[in-house]
Amino acid sequence: MTTEEISSLGYEQARDELISAVQKLEAGGLALEDSLALWERGEALAAHCQAKLDGARARLDAALGAQNGSANGEN
Repeated sequence: MTTEEISSLGYEQARDELISAVQKLEAGGLALEDSLALWERGEALAAHCQAKLDGARARLDAALGAQNGSANGEN
């Protein structure tokens, strides 16, 4: 899966694929090259999930800030 393909995934899809990658790595039995490729994919999936969570946190903080501002009569 390319970075472009990963970036098109929703959070839940990326998380599920990351879980699957971790389970395969933990199970062992893969060739070194396959393990490295799966590790790299997992790193990309983890970064994508973190970016999605960071974006959600920023949106939540902005919404709470706007709500608190209007509640305090700042708007």
